[in-house]
Amino acid sequence: MAKVISLVNQKGGVGKTTTSINLSASLGKLGKKTLLVDLDPQGNTSTGLGINKSDITSSIYDCLNGSTPAKDAIIKTKFTNLYIMPATINLAGIDIELLEMTHDNSDFKMNEQLRNVIEPIKEKFDYIIIDCPPSLGLLTTNALVASDSVIIPVQCEFFALEGITQLLNTIIMTQTRLNPRLQIEGVLLTLLDSRTNLGLEVVEEVRKFFNEKVFNTIIPRLIRLVEAPSHGEPINEYDPTSRAAEAYNNLAKEVIDRDKE
Repeated sequence: MAKVISLVNQKGGVGKTTTSINLSASLGKLGKKTLLVDLDPQGNTSTGLGINKSDITSSIYDCLNGSTPAKDAIIKTKFTNLYIMPATINLAGIDIELLEMTHDNSDFKMNEQLRNVIEPIKEKFDYIIIDCPPSLGLLTTNALVASDSVIIPVQCEFFALEGITQLLNTIIMTQTRLNPRLQIEGVLLTLLDSRTNLGLEVVEEVRKFFNEKVFNTIIPRLIRLVEAPSHGEPINEYDPTSRAAEAYNNLAKEVIDRDKE
């Protein structure tokens, strides 16, 4: 039965999509059958794994509106043990559609639709990773309700912790009202430029704030990591000997080890 992990931060540019792609690919390389769910209407996760938008016949949008079962929207990527449920721009209007479905059916719960979508396929995977949009709206709430845990990427830059209180309040509200099993898997430090004092100061600040919840792995700011999505490849394929590939491999091992604990 798959463990479902959402990557959540309402701030953009924190390395959320990059981490979704590369954590999933690294879990696959380590022998874990992994499904990556692209829940961002921009569809950057799908593109970053080489999925041509024009070739997509069914997406997560079609699953959420009830027209397609999850199994029919899953695409096997060319990478080891890695599958994806892609996103298209249609997903941008799903909030309104879910609201309308709630009005039409009093038993329909719009916050639980993603959980209902992925529940029938959980036994087919070891991990399901959900890349959430940069907001705390209905799509992200659906992801939190469907998840066992959350990874919070935090960039090693000025104002790194800005908005974190709001995010934590959203997680607590979800735990209290909608999904009591939801846990914080860990906080991931990203985009570290080790040449600057600021980056190292932020690392210290985040570790003080979150204590043992912070992953030991820190994702470096590297040009090769930025280039990889434009080639439709995760970093462990695009540049397998890079520090970034090593970092995401270490992160995947940490995630697996935390599950054992």
